Amino acid sequence: MKKLLSLVLISFFTVTAATAQVDRIDPPFWWAEMPVQELQIQLYGDELGLYRASIDYPGVILKSQYAVDSENYLFLYFDISPKAKPGTMKITLTHHGKARTIDYELKQRDSRVGKNQGFDSSDLVYLMMPDRFANGNPDNDTIEGMLEAANRQDPTKRQGGDIQGVMDHLDYIKDLGMTAIWFTPIFENDMYPEYGAYHGYAATDLYKVDRRFGSNEEYKALIDAVHDKGMTVIMDMIHNHIGDQHWWMKDLPTKDWVHDFETYGQTNYRGVIAGDPYISKADKDRLLKGWFVKEMPDLNQHNELLADYLIQNTIWWIEYSGIDGIRMDTYVFPYEDYMARWAKEVLEAYPEFNIVGESWVEGVIAEAYWQYDEPGVDDGYNSHLPSVTDFQFALSTRDALNENFGWNTGVTKLFYVFNQDAAYADPMLNVIFLDNHDMSRIFEHVGKDEAKFRMLYKFLLTARGIPVVYYGTELMMGHENRGGDDEGWRQTMPGGWPGDSRSVFSRNGRTDKENEIYDFASKLGKWRQTSDAARFGTTLHFLPEDGVYVFFRIHDNQTIMVIMNQNDDAKTINAHRYREVLESFTSGTEVETDKKFNVGSDFQAPGKTTLVLELD
Repeated sequence: MKKLLSLVLISFFTVTAATAQVDRIDPPFWWAEMPVQELQIQLYGDELGLYRASIDYPGVILKSQYAVDSENYLFLYFDISPKAKPGTMKITLTHHGKARTIDYELKQRDSRVGKNQGFDSSDLVYLMMPDRFANGNPDNDTIEGMLEAANRQDPTKRQGGDIQGVMDHLDYIKDLGMTAIWFTPIFENDMYPEYGAYHGYAATDLYKVDRRFGSNEEYKALIDAVHDKGMTVIMDMIHNHIGDQHWWMKDLPTKDWVHDFETYGQTNYRGVIAGDPYISKADKDRLLKGWFVKEMPDLNQHNELLADYLIQNTIWWIEYSGIDGIRMDTYVFPYEDYMARWAKEVLEAYPEFNIVGESWVEGVIAEAYWQYDEPGVDDGYNSHLPSVTDFQFALSTRDALNENFGWNTGVTKLFYVFNQDAAYADPMLNVIFLDNHDMSRIFEHVGKDEAKFRMLYKFLLTARGIPVVYYGTELMMGHENRGGDDEGWRQTMPGGWPGDSRSVFSRNGRTDKENEIYDFASKLGKWRQTSDAARFGTTLHFLPEDGVYVFFRIHDNQTIMVIMNQNDDAKTINAHRYREVLESFTSGTEVETDKKFNVGSDFQAPGKTTLVLELD
């Protein structure tokens, strides 16, 4: 707690020190007229904790300063009033008559127009791993002084994808009907190659883009370019852990900055216990304080200096880059009171913003616990989190079409996805998906059955929530025999690397089948942009019968009927059964094929097909 930390009084020290050497300042700069007034600056350098800071800048007050266990840190807290103007704040550091002044810039805020827009059910999100998407700048594949170089011969290592590679192919993404792009983390991950931190989840500097991806400035330029294309950006963050090569780990600010691995070991990975009224303290401690893997030290967000640092880092990236949303990794593993505070403060600062938390848990009740104002568990907890990753949706879709129809099997599992929506504060904000970077690819999971793949893709784009498409799914990618399970479904995009024999980013470089599936995905994605029912409509569904599941999405000016027939053979759709909706319509146009159906009387639904009918 900050109130328990010692405020350094320089007169207490008799040690002489050279003039203060400041090696790091986090954040590197700030802005005037921010939506938050408090600013924490973390200074790091030899014996900086022995110094006292002072400042004389109109509208800025130095409220407090803290020395910690390591005498090389000094934490300063400022109040920056709305009256403070952009300029250079001069912070004077003094100890035993020695003084140094450091310049700290308060920048002019950019216009918020077109930035920090949020994301919602109107969006179709494209999820990619920058290292695996495209290599637009081979010159940054290997950076002198960094621990890991690109190695195209080993799929468990860096492949060289980067920001420029994404920039080069924005039109490809937009042509799929995507309205948002979610990148796995772009933070510096300067880890030893034995670990393989190409995924970005082992941060070694939370204020820097990994130079093998590009620079902070290039990332900002990419976001501007995405905005210019009429799309938005979701940034992936991690507050549960860092990489063991993070610069903090060489000199921890406080003894409790990270949890002790010798005491807690690895986490039990059971996020489901967070809302469990009967769970033991030992099990909960193991969840919250255990390390995700030994290379990822577990952060202690109950250290208030660290909590302030992480929240402020989030606000800095939102302000600096203009991102529109955040996906928070391992949301259920940190302290839940901290995560609630983080979400609340971020959304108060940027009200149009949105956040989705990764909540990979077992069961709808456990999932819904993490959404704001969830109605299911009366324990007084409010996460303030708008969106959750709907793993119940994903897992149901992955099983449903591999099973025969029954009371609790086959397409009935999809019925239960919606049947339990009362557990959520707002299921329309659930982020839904068929696969992602931590799961086997959906085409592989359904036995490389194209009909099942098409059925599920259409279900994804018509179901309630915010749909996410994992890169390569638009080409019906399966697995590759690579370095492990993860690498099997994290392959590179052909054509993203100089010297590739073909490019899936161009029509001529794709196979006939890839073009067919790409056109299928593109047509549906663009249709969804025009469909108020698919994006905003209420859901009305009917109990599945004989392997057929029917639901409607209903909006003021549009109604769509979705018919999922998992049988090999065609089935007759009894129009009378669905009369409470169909009595207002006579026909429907299938959005993929443009075929007309007479819904005023019985009609046939082809086998192993999802029909999406716009009713009129």
